[in-house]
Amino acid sequence: MAASEIMVNLNQKALELIREDADKILKLIEVQMENLIPRQCPLYEEVLDTQMYGLSREIDFAVRAGLMTRQAGKEILSRLEREVARLYEALNRQGK
Repeated sequence: MAASEIMVNLNQKALELIREDADKILKLIEVQMENLIPRQCPLYEEVLDTQMYGLSREIDFAVRAGLMTRQAGKEILSRLEREVARLYEALNRQGK
């Protein structure tokens, strides 16, 4: 296998793993949306914040290692941040 093929495989694997982790966070958000667990619930908020931070560190590492582009990482994080914003909007509407 040529070095370029190995690099392409590594890039694809890194992106696949990061997307899997992003999907896990998305599932967490979806469960919270379905149940509309109060935002003040420290367990969910802390888990969500920790997961988002961990994913951002994974993406940063992959970008620095040349395994994915910064733009691809930003797109993944932006999608999750939009979902988090939707969740908080729903929770705020529920609290009123």
